[in-house]
Amino acid sequence: MNMMLRHALPLLEMDILKTFVAIAETGNFTTAAETVYRTPSAVSMQIKKLEEILGCVLFLRDARSVSLTPNGELLLGYARRLLALNNETVSRFLLPDMNGVVRVGAPEDIGERILPEVLKRFALSYPNVTVDVMIGNSSVLRKRVEEHRMDIAIFNSMCGENTGGGEILLSERLVWTGTKCGTAHTREPLPISMWEDGCVWRSDAVEKLAKAGRKFRVAFLSAHTTGQRAAIQADLAVAPLPRYLVQGDLVALGEVDGLPDLGSYNIGLQIVENASPPVLAVADYVRAAFVDLQ
Repeated sequence: MNMMLRHALPLLEMDILKTFVAIAETGNFTTAAETVYRTPSAVSMQIKKLEEILGCVLFLRDARSVSLTPNGELLLGYARRLLALNNETVSRFLLPDMNGVVRVGAPEDIGERILPEVLKRFALSYPNVTVDVMIGNSSVLRKRVEEHRMDIAIFNSMCGENTGGGEILLSERLVWTGTKCGTAHTREPLPISMWEDGCVWRSDAVEKLAKAGRKFRVAFLSAHTTGQRAAIQADLAVAPLPRYLVQGDLVALGEVDGLPDLGSYNIGLQIVENASPPVLAVADYVRAAFVDLQ
């Protein structure tokens, strides 16, 4: 027993574990150093110390990349759990009012593009707040906030549309989208891929096609952006999409291709009346994410 006491196990430092996780997630010492606000040399010293404490190599390094060793992969799980427990403990004492459930709704494109990173950052700062997410139609989500069945709605609306008290976070271009070297946009009637009724993009696109005198048919109906992209990539149809989603083998089409200009739309934020501190905190993180996009 005395021998065991004389050789107590060392304690791991939270700062070093935070640096270790940053390197594992970014795959780069320099990028990780920026994340934890340290110099690359300081980060290297931290990892050297950690490897000495644990008696094993944690990273394999070459000229261009860093990867975890089997021992590094084992430590990563423990490190994330320890950091999460540390945040939960400190938050319980320093932020006693920041707990409970916040109900957030967003359209699928925003749920795919924005929310994961927002919620990841929020959870690190407020681990005792649970965020429940609902993906759905913008008008439905806003109605749920008005009825106090949801705390926050991130929504899409066309420029000039009444936001009903919601605030505008960002304006995005809406464009007709096809596949590279595709022919769908040349067919008559025009095959289009659409969302369900009630989508602001659908109603606006249909209205502008009618004004332009372009005949069309709904060739593909899906409530998910993945389904929309699949139809476009197969050259089965064209679809109205936010400009930021036009990537890879997708291309933006316009008036030169015989399609009417779709203009811009807004991404907005609506918060329930008399919102609690956790709700307001989530809203602030959402706002910050859209500021980063501008």
